[in-house]
Amino acid sequence: MMDSRLEDKLSKHFGEVLVDKSLMEKAGFGTRSVPTYVGEWIIDRFCPSGVLDDEARSKIQQFIRAHLPSKDQRESLKNRLAEGETLTIMDEFSVTVDLDTNVRKLRIPSLDIENGRINKAILDRYPLLLIGGMWGAGKLVYMPPSPEVSPARGEVRMIEFSPMQIGALNLDYFCTQRAEFSLEEWCRLLMTSIGYNPEAYDFGQQLLLLGRLVPIVQSRVNLIELAPKGTGKSFVFLNLSRYARLLSGGKVTAAVLFYNNATRIPGLLTRYDVVVFDEVQTLSFDNPGEVIGVLKDYMESGRFSRGRQQASAEASIVMLANVPLDSSKHPANEILFMHLPAFLRETAFIDRLHGILPGWELPRVTPKCLATGAGFKADFFGEVIHELRRSAGYIEYVNAKCQIGGDIRDKRAVERMAAGYLKLLYPHLRLTEHELFEYCIEPARRFRQLVRDQLSLMDPEFERTSILVSKV
Repeated sequence: MMDSRLEDKLSKHFGEVLVDKSLMEKAGFGTRSVPTYVGEWIIDRFCPSGVLDDEARSKIQQFIRAHLPSKDQRESLKNRLAEGETLTIMDEFSVTVDLDTNVRKLRIPSLDIENGRINKAILDRYPLLLIGGMWGAGKLVYMPPSPEVSPARGEVRMIEFSPMQIGALNLDYFCTQRAEFSLEEWCRLLMTSIGYNPEAYDFGQQLLLLGRLVPIVQSRVNLIELAPKGTGKSFVFLNLSRYARLLSGGKVTAAVLFYNNATRIPGLLTRYDVVVFDEVQTLSFDNPGEVIGVLKDYMESGRFSRGRQQASAEASIVMLANVPLDSSKHPANEILFMHLPAFLRETAFIDRLHGILPGWELPRVTPKCLATGAGFKADFFGEVIHELRRSAGYIEYVNAKCQIGGDIRDKRAVERMAAGYLKLLYPHLRLTEHELFEYCIEPARRFRQLVRDQLSLMDPEFERTSILVSKV
């Protein structure tokens, strides 16, 4: 539980963008599966003061029933549409393109509709609907079948769309207010903001958990987290930011990742801040040779070619995989990639990873691990780290203070991850040399050192080496 002195300080400096993280559970969402940033957006709409009384809870539940339908409501909602009613519902809408018919098909999961229609102006304004989908409020109408068209078919059409988003963001104010907090206080705030109870983790574990944010806040960071089941590897990516796209196992195609030559639609890497491959041990590619080759080029240079299309992107690549542990809670195999797909046992691919996050050092998530105090609203914090991602000067700050040993890949890996930690922990760039090395550079160096250690175990061409970082 956060102490009252810190609660008062947070209220003074960040009052309007804070939320009690326990409200999601208390608000009455039940089994509705929505990202945290969506749930908190709804809560903030009906209890902006942060007080969840009976009246606010009743309004939230009424809103959920009316606009966030459950599966057992789908037929009654379709019936209301068929009777001419206009509905506004919240869902994760997405659009696919059928080139055979030149039709844009709207997917509405809560209504189990795969072939709805959408006004072109909405697609032009919100192209992310074509790449993975967006959470938002969609206004839907039903257009009955026309006897003049054969075959006659009715259709559900989206005529308006409002995505989940915050108002204006003052990043300078956010960075300036960081100076009012100690590092311990700031880490507690960040931990609570991403949904974890800081009391359940020691400071080293807190830095590991915050390391999950590094690929979101810093562009083109390639990271893999290896951890046992139940440590919450995907939690942050699912709940914090609409700029993160999570792919959960299964088959992935080059068209989805890079560029669809048929539809001429750019892939996920050009649309999101981070693309996350969850359950990597079950991952497969439609054309492994093509996808892995292009992916390796992208991880190295930030550019890729597919067909005649050449493009560059800034998306980070994150891979999440389970690792078996022995009785002492350490990885059971010295070679960490032993049970992963073939491409992740290729040293040329592994060398392009900037770091290994040792998730085996984190405990399993239990109820006591979940946040209950005041933290940043998820939609606000998601926008903050998106804007910090575009802020310049952090890598330059790292390079001005230290000299990183090893080859060019080692240097690039450490400087990028250190810059990510710097943005998270010291966005105002007011810190001592000791703080820079202890809390930003050292975690980054350690993540990359784990990569180098694995390379030396797997391939005699890679000598065992220690990455040294010295002061300038």
